Amino acid sequence: MNNIEFFEALKAMEREKGIDAEYLAEKIAAAIVVTVKKDYGGEDVVSCNIDVDTALFEVVVRKNVVAEVENIYTDILLDEAKKYDKKATVGGVVEIKLDTMQFGRIAAQTAKHVIRQGIRDAERDRTRSEFQSKNQELVSAKVLRVDPETGNVVLEIANSEATLPKAEQIPDEVIYEGDTIKVFIVDVRETEKGPRVRISRTHSGMVRRLFEQEVPEIFDGTIEVKSIAREAGSRTKIAVYSKDENVDAVGSCIGQKGARIAQILDTLGGEKIDIVKWSDQPEEFIREALSPAKVLAVDVDENGEKACKATVPDGQLSLAIGNKGQNVRLAAKLTGWKIDIRPESGFYGE
Repeated sequence: MNNIEFFEALKAMEREKGIDAEYLAEKIAAAIVVTVKKDYGGEDVVSCNIDVDTALFEVVVRKNVVAEVENIYTDILLDEAKKYDKKATVGGVVEIKLDTMQFGRIAAQTAKHVIRQGIRDAERDRTRSEFQSKNQELVSAKVLRVDPETGNVVLEIANSEATLPKAEQIPDEVIYEGDTIKVFIVDVRETEKGPRVRISRTHSGMVRRLFEQEVPEIFDGTIEVKSIAREAGSRTKIAVYSKDENVDAVGSCIGQKGARIAQILDTLGGEKIDIVKWSDQPEEFIREALSPAKVLAVDVDENGEKACKATVPDGQLSLAIGNKGQNVRLAAKLTGWKIDIRPESGFYGE
């Protein structure tokens, strides 16, 4: 490979793999130095400069100009030095440019290895950077493969692959190859095998980001999402608060004729969402969190255990508790309080 072909190969690698040509050039230069140094007793006299912009590729050996050679690898006599630099003098240093075409098979193989390793390292760095820039964000992903045995789904996210485990998929949803779905990037961790990204469609952060996308007042900070309790595929409760008394937090999230919430429900496959008004008064917040049930009274435990008893009309006991206890369970997660439900006519703790 001549120098022109070499630089063309670097540029092609940059176009096709998205790997910085200068990064590869740096790695290759370092490997060539290691290879050539072996011919000079391992002495630190070799340098390699590969400049992608100017297509400069040179390997230089620096030797001390001496009257008597003590180290054949580092020293050179004056007469010999003048062949490379007519101004050379004893006590000075002369640079000897090597023919880059003469490195032979070993240097070529080393360069190939560095290119392969450089591609792996650069792709790993690129993947890490791409995912870290999207950490805790909602992204669109294309479904590449669905494992028929495990149910795990391989996705393409920004030219990188990530796996959506079955456990992080919304229960009962069916995903097909070729689909485009939204996923939430939970975290990105560095491992020995490279960056490992955890993605999910069940995480409460997915709901938060969907509301930010659909409700401008949340995105600009006028409305704040205080807490979210979610049982993916079934039901979510989200507590919102408006910093502007003239802005209805719940109404803004629902949108005119339910347009905003409809978009979110569609993305979540029809998952039910209760939007409740947050309050810094525990009794009021718990009352809201138990909606759609009507709460007559909330009695807070005076021992400071963050526990309370909520009284509801007899006819709404089942509604307050919810199917298999879901409503009160989500309300407890949303508020951070332990909630016991009792009917107006008597106590049947839940």
